Amino acid sequence: MTVLDEIPVGPEARVYAEGWQSWSPTTWSARDDEIHRPVEPWQHAMRFRPGTPVAEGALQGEGLLVVDPGDGSEVRVFGTLDASREVPTIHASWRGDRVVVETDGSGEDVSSRFARSTTGEIALESFGDRFGTASGARFGWAAPRVWCTWYQYFEEVHASDVIENVGAIDAAGLDVDVVQIDDGWSLGTGEWTAPNPRFGSLPDAVSAILDSGRRAGIWAAPFSVGANSSVAREHPDWVLGDAGKNWGDDLRGLDLTHPGVRDYLTRVFSEIRDLGIDYVKLDFLYSGALPGRRHDADATPISAYRSGLELIREVLGDDAFLLGCGAPILPSVGLVDAMRVAGDTFHEGGEDGSQGLRGRMSVEARSWQHGRFWTNDPDCLVARPEFALREEWADVVLTAPGIRGFSDRIERLDARGMELVRDLLKEASA
Repeated sequence: MTVLDEIPVGPEARVYAEGWQSWSPTTWSARDDEIHRPVEPWQHAMRFRPGTPVAEGALQGEGLLVVDPGDGSEVRVFGTLDASREVPTIHASWRGDRVVVETDGSGEDVSSRFARSTTGEIALESFGDRFGTASGARFGWAAPRVWCTWYQYFEEVHASDVIENVGAIDAAGLDVDVVQIDDGWSLGTGEWTAPNPRFGSLPDAVSAILDSGRRAGIWAAPFSVGANSSVAREHPDWVLGDAGKNWGDDLRGLDLTHPGVRDYLTRVFSEIRDLGIDYVKLDFLYSGALPGRRHDADATPISAYRSGLELIREVLGDDAFLLGCGAPILPSVGLVDAMRVAGDTFHEGGEDGSQGLRGRMSVEARSWQHGRFWTNDPDCLVARPEFALREEWADVVLTAPGIRGFSDRIERLDARGMELVRDLLKEASA
């Protein structure tokens, strides 16, 4: 590690460490705060930076770390302005009355020459302005207002559920721009556009959305495959290493530089485009940036990842709206229109609120990225009365900038739930 600086700090000092991807814990931390670490190896692959050990006793930022000395002296920002091929890992550790900042880069990869700031929030905004401009960030339109299938139906969604709720949105006069079909419409990663018989007719569901005058959205996890999927079994040369676990299978990443993978992705997204879908939630994207040997030996994990996103953008067109999720943060700027900035609100089994407000910390910490990197996605409001934390979560979502999304069966909303949804939808802004 290369020492970048040793900064005198006071007792109120705090450090902001940017996580690797959407689901990586990101927040401001004081000296004695818990340092978030993976408990299991699969959690490292899916929530931290694959191939990069998590430091013992130090906060770890991927490409960005900010030290606020807490005594009124200048806030220091340590960050890269180019995440197209490499992203340096930056550590901060308390040693007596100083915070020592180190990097695995050369030191030349990390700049601390940013506008002088007296608060950490201003420092982050200044960095965001510079990095977003340098990376060609995409933003400036009104945040989409979205109804999503996920938190009501999960993988058991059916085309009739979509059609029912399109009608209910119209009947209630809800100002929704996009109806997004989440996971459950296809057979899964490594099968992709192979239809799931349980779902029913995807073209019929999409037609109902388009006929209502709204944009049709869909979920896909294009850079991940199950180890037992047809893609992984039939094309082992397309597959990289461990990407965690989900859907009852071990996950693998794809070599996005392989011509076969690129041809396959072109076909998959051409089919999606030809259905009339132009809003795509791209999930589990971290799998495209795994370490490993690739067909293009000169590619880095990050440049390979970016080439995959560039291909999807080329196929879908510049006017398509791409929402990243589970995606490397800095390397995605300029390639997606919006980004999930925290983990899921809850998983199956937590519909009653028993899993707590899982995304709150990172949603609040990353609010500065909205309008500088992209449109933030704080995740969906859940407004039905069965969700015990709906008021607490509504406070977070209604305060957070970005996409105004909700995920309830409209007919199950009570008067308070409908009030929260209307409050959410009227807040859409650039």
